[in-house]
Amino acid sequence: MKTSVFFSLFLILLSFFSRAQMDDKFYQPKKEMKPLEFKNIENVSLPVENDTITAVVLKPESKSISKTILFFHGAAGNISTYQYITKPLVEDGFQVVMVDVRGYGKSTGKPTHQNVAEDGQKMFNYLLTRQDIKNTKIYIYGASLGSQISTHLAKDNQAKISGLILDGGMSSFTDIAIKFKPEMKEVIEKYVISPYSAKEDVKALKGLPKLFLYSKGDSTVPFEHGQVIYNNAPEPKQFLEFSGEHIQAMVVDKDRVVKAIEQL
Repeated sequence: MKTSVFFSLFLILLSFFSRAQMDDKFYQPKKEMKPLEFKNIENVSLPVENDTITAVVLKPESKSISKTILFFHGAAGNISTYQYITKPLVEDGFQVVMVDVRGYGKSTGKPTHQNVAEDGQKMFNYLLTRQDIKNTKIYIYGASLGSQISTHLAKDNQAKISGLILDGGMSSFTDIAIKFKPEMKEVIEKYVISPYSAKEDVKALKGLPKLFLYSKGDSTVPFEHGQVIYNNAPEPKQFLEFSGEHIQAMVVDKDRVVKAIEQL
C-alpha cells in the first residue's frame, strides 16, 4: 500500500515538470559480486566522463576464436549475477564480453537511460580496436533490461556486427512501466519516456540475423513484448519459445539455445 501511494504521489509531482524518463525506477545496480566461474578472465576498465565502466573478456579454452558476444545484462545485480547465461556460451567456444555499465559491479557513477547508451557505445568502440575481437564475428546479446541498449547499439552499428540476440527483453521502458502499474497507464504514457526502445530500433535492422528468446511463463516481462519486437523486426529473424521463468532459457533449454546462437 505504501509503495503504491508513493508511486502515485511521485507521478503527480512529475506532472508539474517536463516530460521525464524516471531512470532511477529501472536500474537496481549491486556492487557486491559473486566469484566468476571462468578460467580465462581479462578485466577491462574504461574512463567515461568522471566515472569508470568495467567489463570482463571471457575466453574459451579453444585458441581458435571466430565469434565474440557482447553481453548486456538486466536491471538488477551485476555481471556476476548473469554468468549462468554466458558460461554455456564460453564452454561452446564463444568469446564473451560482459559489461557493467555505470553503477553496476566495479563500475562507478549512476546509470541513466542516456549514459547507459553512451557506455555501450564506448565499450563497443574500444572492443573494435582489439585484434582479438575485431577479427571475429561480433554478436550483441541483451538480457531483460539489457535488450534496450543492445537493440539501440545494434541499430547504430549494424554494419559492424553479425547478429542480435534478445532474451526476455521488454518492448520499451514505457511499456514495462505500464505492465507493473496498469492502473496508471495514461499517466505513464504521458510522462515515462523511452528515449530509445527495442520495438522501434529493431525496425532498422534489415538483413541482420536476429534471435528472440521468450517464454509464456515469464512473470516479469510479458510474452507479448517479445511478439511486438519480433513482429516489428525485418527478416532474417527467429523466435525461440521456451517453457520457464524470466531469462531462464539457458537453464531450461540450453542445448537448443546454444545451437540457435551458433546458427546465427
